[in-house]
Amino acid sequence: MSKLTDWGGKRAVITGASSGIGRLLAERIAAKGARVALVARRLDLLEEVAAAIASAGGDAVAVACDVARRDEVSAAAERIAGELGGIDVLVNNAGYGGHRRFADWDLDDIERMMQVNFLGSVYWTKAVLPRLLEQGRGWIVFMASVAGRIGVPDESAYVASKFAMVGLAESLSSEVEDAGVHVLTVCPGAIDTPFFDDEALARMPAVAKRSMIGPARGVDATLAALARGRHEVTVPGSIAAGYVVRAVAPEFMRRQVKKSTIG
Repeated sequence: MSKLTDWGGKRAVITGASSGIGRLLAERIAAKGARVALVARRLDLLEEVAAAIASAGGDAVAVACDVARRDEVSAAAERIAGELGGIDVLVNNAGYGGHRRFADWDLDDIERMMQVNFLGSVYWTKAVLPRLLEQGRGWIVFMASVAGRIGVPDESAYVASKFAMVGLAESLSSEVEDAGVHVLTVCPGAIDTPFFDDEALARMPAVAKRSMIGPARGVDATLAALARGRHEVTVPGSIAAGYVVRAVAPEFMRRQVKKSTIG
């Protein structure tokens, strides 16, 4: 049951579905026959995605929700379960980041980032998991980041939120797999999205820019990992070698990360 190869009739919730990986993933699985609930704060953008999916013959419902508000998450989960007749898949994808030194980072924004990136996934998982356990099957995807495995300079608040997400997913996976619920953690590297604004790109060394990937590659890796029943995937896969280097030669890895991110 851990391998998700057939999306036909699956009922999926995707947070952060108005753009980027979330939108593309929603379009891809809807084309494969899934019924998709699109979740984000802006209803107008979600309705555009839902309309695009419908025009392609898919089935999607748009649900406005601030994932950092657990009352909104609870209400949205109830509504989605009612409209779709249940939930089989949850993709915790909503999140945002920033690029600045910790000393210069506004504390309110640090708190908000942790609420959206980490607590948002906590709230949605708590809202959906009981349903998955009751039916004895389901899948939960945590869209984390390589920054959730390796501390990156100038992204401290984002890194902290993603480290928390990775730890939650790893523990949860062991707790629920025997009950039929499969947990996948996805750790993309730098993805070419508005996350990297002009200022961030200007500060990024050329080697780091060349290693950036498009959202489609992240979606491909996610779908392939689900089909294979994997618990974690890093994309590009070559980056995963850094985890080993970090474990056996932490000081060397620290210098390399600093060099490749801030020069």
